[in-house]
Amino acid sequence: MEIILKEPDKLLIPKTEFLNLFNSSNPFFTEDGAVINNIEIAFQTYGRLNEEGTNAVIICHALTGNSHAAGIISNNELLNSNQYEFLYKYNNMYLDKPGWWDPLIGPNKVIDTNKYFVVCSNILGSCYGTTGPTSFINGTNKRFGTTFPQISIRDMVSVQKKLIDYLGINEIQLITGGSLGGMQVLEWGIMYPDLIKKIAPIACSVSHSPWAIGFNDAARTAITSDPLWNNGYYEEQPLYGLSLARKIAMISYRSFSSFNSKFGRKKNQRSSSQYSIESYLDYQGEKFINRFDANTYIYITKALDNHDITRNRGTVEEILNSIKADVLSIGIDSDILYPIEEQVFIAEKTKNGKYAELKSEHGHDSFLIEFDQLEKIFSQFLNEE
Repeated sequence: MEIILKEPDKLLIPKTEFLNLFNSSNPFFTEDGAVINNIEIAFQTYGRLNEEGTNAVIICHALTGNSHAAGIISNNELLNSNQYEFLYKYNNMYLDKPGWWDPLIGPNKVIDTNKYFVVCSNILGSCYGTTGPTSFINGTNKRFGTTFPQISIRDMVSVQKKLIDYLGINEIQLITGGSLGGMQVLEWGIMYPDLIKKIAPIACSVSHSPWAIGFNDAARTAITSDPLWNNGYYEEQPLYGLSLARKIAMISYRSFSSFNSKFGRKKNQRSSSQYSIESYLDYQGEKFINRFDANTYIYITKALDNHDITRNRGTVEEILNSIKADVLSIGIDSDILYPIEEQVFIAEKTKNGKYAELKSEHGHDSFLIEFDQLEKIFSQFLNEE
């Protein structure tokens, strides 16, 4: 398919947009039947949608990610927006820094914004602009907190589909993302098979394994054991617990080889009693508590643990076989969280499935690191007829 746009992008300076997708007259019903009367979604777009609405690429972010996949946010967004709390967390972290997949998305890059209209939205239940536990209940000064209904990955995708409809997208050339993003990709392929040409789930599975659930349970226990937790009705973040949860997660995101080559048994230069790996995990925990929310972490990790494409549907073979899109299942050879056999299974059980593998010592996080390999993989996949 040939897609030609008249004026190519010169520079990606995205703006985070906010859209009210549901209201009390048109509420959102979760997979479990709960009602959310108002949902606002935060999203970024790059490139231009063609007249036919057929040149879209959808990017799905991971657990603690956000909609800022590419480009550099303008200072004007911080100065002129009324979304103060969102921008405090979001722009303090990413202002004047490129998005998390910037090497792959942009003019003349592999996901070429001169050719494609790229959309990345913040997931339902997150704390980066889309409605979630940190949002205020409509018409009040009270946050949802633990009164927010438990959402699923299918709910996240349903909200994203509403955005896609609003934007006038009639056909999607590619949907891709890693980890939780990859699980969204699978659900997109299952829930809307006639809309999508190609999907590329990365470092994910058809259902969450007991191994992965165990890591999440340990992280949630760290949060709920914090004295400030207060059953989720905290006035101040349970910082110690949230920091510890992040440390646990960071270990699962890397590998033995990665930690061994980066840290070895080196001591912290500032403290001879602390190893370098310990100071690294302290740093990651400290950074995380300034940009995330404890309730949000619990809600989204539970959505991860409940992930199962067969739930109320049929056998895994039947469900994967229902995907009409071309499938490129991408694994990471050092991933201890989602071992490669889980991605190979997806490739083998889909009608138009293939498998590709990132070679890296960096473990699960390699899909946020190994951009040269991803560029080659995506280039070949996008150019296949």
